[in-house]
Amino acid sequence: MSARLDSAQPYALGLFRIVVGLLFAVHGAASLFGVLGGAAGTNGGTIAAGTWPGWYAAVIQLVAGGLVLLGLGTRAAALIASGSMAYAYFDVHQQLALWPIQNGGELSALFCWSFLLLVFTGSGAFGLDRLLTRRPARDEAKTAEQTAVAV
Repeated sequence: MSARLDSAQPYALGLFRIVVGLLFAVHGAASLFGVLGGAAGTNGGTIAAGTWPGWYAAVIQLVAGGLVLLGLGTRAAALIASGSMAYAYFDVHQQLALWPIQNGGELSALFCWSFLLLVFTGSGAFGLDRLLTRRPARDEAKTAEQTAVAV
């Protein structure tokens, strides 16, 4: 059973990356363009251009989310996205209460840790990174033989 699940890992990781990237990009698009209900707290509107930190966060969400969705520069985009969500959690949410369930920061915390995972795992299957950086066949065979690090 483990061998079968291990062989599907790049595909599951690729699907995870696509979903997380899409959800993150949608938040940015809603805040910047007023689509899908608009920015939170604006009654369907947008965030004013240049407003700190909301507008900059929305740009990061749209750009980094799109890159992660496509699997293009996944690790770098995920690192920036993770950092922006850590900032959102500690600067905005944690002022209200300690725990995410109390301060409304569950989404920021989940995005932060999801993107941090992608920093370490890469894009998985279906990413444009794989198309742009073709490796020789022997490197792919070596990668397939690698096993997870035991803790």
